[in-house]
Amino acid sequence: MEGIPAPFLIPIVGTISGTLMIVVIVAIVYWHKSRERELQAHQEMRIREMEHQRKMKELELEIEKAKTSQRVG
Repeated sequence: MEGIPAPFLIPIVGTISGTLMIVVIVAIVYWHKSRERELQAHQEMRIREMEHQRKMKELELEIEKAKTSQRVG
């Protein structure tokens, strides 16, 4: 007997490849969902950063107004 005959090898290879395909599909779906959450988190952080910058500019304007009103008054 020289190795495993081909008729016995086909179901084994088919089962292994089928299982691997399922694992790969699940991994791709999980990666996609994970990437989507990551992008959403980055977008929320960017929005917060922009809001913070806007508030800082408003505060700077208020400080300048207060300084000019003190100089005048």
